[in-house]
Amino acid sequence: MLVTLRRPLFVITLTLGVVALTLAQRSVAQSLEARVAAVLAETPLIDGHNDLPWQYFGRHGNRLESLDVAERNDQLEPPLHTDIPRLREGGVGGQFWSVYVPIAEYGGSPGDASKVMTQMDVVRRLVERYPDDLALAFTAADVRAAHAAGKIGSLMGIEGGHAIENSLGTLRSLYAAGARYMTLTHSLGLSWADSATDEHRHDGLTNFGVSVVEEMNYLGMLVDLSHVTAATMHDALDVAEAPVIFSHSSARSVTDHPRNVPDDVLKRLPANGGVVMVTFVPAYISQAKRDWERERSGEQARLKAVMPFDEAARDAAYESWLAAHPDPGATLSDVADHIDHIRRVAGIEHIGVGGDFDGISQVVTGLEDVSTYPALFVELLRRGYSDADISAIAGGNVLRAMERSEGVARGLQAERLAADPPLTEDATQ
Repeated sequence: MLVTLRRPLFVITLTLGVVALTLAQRSVAQSLEARVAAVLAETPLIDGHNDLPWQYFGRHGNRLESLDVAERNDQLEPPLHTDIPRLREGGVGGQFWSVYVPIAEYGGSPGDASKVMTQMDVVRRLVERYPDDLALAFTAADVRAAHAAGKIGSLMGIEGGHAIENSLGTLRSLYAAGARYMTLTHSLGLSWADSATDEHRHDGLTNFGVSVVEEMNYLGMLVDLSHVTAATMHDALDVAEAPVIFSHSSARSVTDHPRNVPDDVLKRLPANGGVVMVTFVPAYISQAKRDWERERSGEQARLKAVMPFDEAARDAAYESWLAAHPDPGATLSDVADHIDHIRRVAGIEHIGVGGDFDGISQVVTGLEDVSTYPALFVELLRRGYSDADISAIAGGNVLRAMERSEGVARGLQAERLAADPPLTEDATQ
C-alpha cells in the first residue's frame, strides 16, 4: 500500500522562508563584494606597512631565489602573510614595504644606515624580479600609474629614525635612494625623539628632532608617527607643514595601548591633513587581547619568581594557566570599531589601512593575510559607509597626503636650500 507523508503547511512555509532568507543574504553579500571590487578597480588600495623584506632577511639572508612570492606561500611555517597571488586577491594597488632593521639599543648603533640600505636593495630587487606585478613608486602619481597598468606600486618606508644615525645628510641620502616615509622611532627611543615603548627622556622631540621633521617636509618624505609617544606626536604636529601619517596604528580610546593614537592627537588631524592607517595587530585592536597579554606577562613573571630553578614545573604551571585563560584574540569587527572611532573624532578623510602583515606573529580573525582586505570593506559597507568612504580609506586619503607633501616640498625647495648640519653634534639638544 502506498503511503503519502504530508508535511504540515507551516513547516513547508518556514523551510521556504529560511531558504529565501539565505538566498537574500547571499545576494546581499555578493552585491557588497562587487561594490568593493569596483571601488578597488578605480582607487588603488594602499597599505601603509608590510614587513615582507624583513622576512627575506630573517628566513633566507635576503636571498630572493629562496622564496618565490609569485606562488602562494600560505603553508609555510611560520606562516607568511604575503605573496603576489594573495596581494592580487586582496585588491592591493600600492604597498609601502617596510625597510626595517631592529634597533639594538637606545639611540641606535653605528651601521644602522647601511643595514637599512641593504633592505631597500631587497625591495628594488623584488620589483626587478617580478616586473609584471610590481613597479617602483616614489610619488602619488607613480602609484596611480602603476595601478592603471595593473601593477602594485611599491614604495619604501623606513621604520625607525635610528636609520639616519643622527645625520640630516644621511636622511637626505635615504630619501634619494627611494624612502618615502620614516617612522621617527621604533621600539626604543632616540637621542632626539621618544618612543612609545621606552623610557620618555625628552618629553617629545629635541631641537634636532624638530630639524628632522622640518627636513623631511623639505624633501617630501612623509613623517610617520607610529611608535612615538603622544608628546612626540604633538611636537611633530606643531612644526609639520605637510600631512603626517601613522603607517600602522589604531585608536587608543578603543584599545589602550601606547602604540595607538589618543583622541587629542586625532582631533588635530583635520588641520594637518594627516592619516591614521589602522593596523591589524591583535593587541592594538582588542582591549580584551591587550588585557590578556598583560595578565600573561604578569603570570610569567610570578612563576619565574616563585620557581626560579625549576623550569619544568614553571612550564607546566604556565601551560595550566593558559588552559584556564584562553587567548581572546581579535576580530575583523574590532578593526572596524577603530575605523568607526577615528571617523567620529577626526573624520573620514583621515583613515587608511596599515596591516603590519609579516611583521606580526598573530593575526586578526577575518584578516589573516593580504588577501582579506575586501572583507574589511564589506563590513564597512554593512555599517553604512558609502562607496566614496571606502575609496577614501582604501587609498584616496593617503594619496592626498602624499600629494600635499610633494607640494609642500616643492614650495620649500623654491624658498631655501637643504639645511646645514646643526652646530652641535649632540642630537639631545
